[in-house]
Amino acid sequence: MNRTVRIAVGSIVIGILVLGLKTLAWWLTGSVALLSDALESTVNVVTAVAALIAIRIAQRPADQDHPYGHHKAEFLSAVLEGVMIIIAALLILEEAYNGIRNPRMLDAPVAGLLINTAAGTINAVWCWMLLRQGRLLKSPALVADGYHLLSDVVTSGGVLVGVSLAIVTGYAILDPILAAVVAVNILWSGWKVMITSLGGLMDQAVSDDLLRDIRDTISGQAEGAIEAHDLRTRHAGSRTFIDFHLVVAGDVSVAQAHAICDRIETALKRRLDDAQITIHVEPEHKAKHSGVLVI
Repeated sequence: MNRTVRIAVGSIVIGILVLGLKTLAWWLTGSVALLSDALESTVNVVTAVAALIAIRIAQRPADQDHPYGHHKAEFLSAVLEGVMIIIAALLILEEAYNGIRNPRMLDAPVAGLLINTAAGTINAVWCWMLLRQGRLLKSPALVADGYHLLSDVVTSGGVLVGVSLAIVTGYAILDPILAAVVAVNILWSGWKVMITSLGGLMDQAVSDDLLRDIRDTISGQAEGAIEAHDLRTRHAGSRTFIDFHLVVAGDVSVAQAHAICDRIETALKRRLDDAQITIHVEPEHKAKHSGVLVI
C-alpha cells in the first residue's frame, strides 16, 4: 500500500470519526446548523470512499484497452466530489429553510459546541495534510478531498458562530440563518472543485509557467536540431503528457537524432519525473520557423 492509498484510507477513518462526533452534537442540541454540519460529513465519508477507489484504479498499469494508463480515474472522483458537495449544500439549505420557518431554542448547547469544535479541529488538521500531500503526490483525488474538507472546516466555523450567537442573544432563528449562509459557501466550493476536475477530463494544457519551463528545457537541450514545433501538453491525474515535432538537418543520422531526443527527454524528466514524452523527428524542409527555436 503506497502513501497515496494510505492517505485515502486515512480519510475514510477520519471521516467516520468526525461524522460520529457531529451527529452526537446534533443529537444533543437539536440544532439545524449542527445537523447541516453532520450532513456534510456524511458526504465526506462517501467521497473519501470514492477517492480511494479512484486512486486504486488510477494506479493500475497501462493495458491493451487503456494504453495511456488509468490516470483520469482520479478526475472522475474529483468531479463526483464536486457534485456531492453541491448536493450536501442543497440539503443544508432545505434544513435551514425549515428551521427559519420554525425556529427553536437549543438543548445542551455547550456540550454540543464542544463536541463540534473537536470534530472541526480534527477536520482542519486532516484538511491541511490532504492538500499538502495531494499536491506533493500530484493526486487530483486527494486535492479535491482536501478542498471538500476545507469547505467542511468553514462550515464548522460558521456553525459555531451561529449557534453561539443564538445562545447569547436568545434569537433561535440565527441558527438556521447561519446554516443557510454556510450552505452558499459550500455551493461555491463544490463548483470550483467540479470546474478544476472537468478541465483535467477535457485534456486541459499545463499552466503557463510550467509550459514556459518545458519550452525553455527543450530549447536548451536540443543542440543539433533546428526547431521544435506543434508542442502539446495535457494532464491525466499525476501524469503529464508532452509531445512535439523536432526538426533536424537532412544530414543528421538516425542515431544522432535519437541522441538529441534522449537528451531532451532526460532533461524534461528531471523537471517532471512523471512525464510521458513523445517526439516526432522531421527533416529540415518540414520546419515551420515557429514554436521553440533551439538556443
